[in-house]
Amino acid sequence: MRRETRAARHRMSNEQIAVLDDDPSVRKGLSRLLEAYSYRVRTYEGPQQFIESLRLQAPECLIPYMNMQPMNGGELLRYLTDNGTRIPTIILTGEDEPERRERCQQAGAVAFLVKPVTVDQLLRAIQTALSTRVLH
Repeated sequence: MRRETRAARHRMSNEQIAVLDDDPSVRKGLSRLLEAYSYRVRTYEGPQQFIESLRLQAPECLIPYMNMQPMNGGELLRYLTDNGTRIPTIILTGEDEPERRERCQQAGAVAFLVKPVTVDQLLRAIQTALSTRVLH
């Protein structure tokens, strides 16, 4: 019996994931990582660029960084929810702030991950997000 690599187990994934971060190296790193697991990835440097892209197509999963400006990841999630756009969302943050975590969860975040995040943590959160998308 042949052992499968983690990447091989995910080869069938073709879901689109949107990554929002104001740091180009983070966007590039996450994009390469997720593409190695056969996800289609679109990256955005900010919330406004992402919001404008929704006219064309919404992703199956959204991964925004919490501390972007002028709208942080939690505010973006609340904006989308308030406007009837439901995208399973994983918030990435550098600090575990209980109030922000709670607000994001109330707004519908599937996960609130504190950097540094392991590959396994991120992939589990994405699988959870993708499994909930039919409910959104």
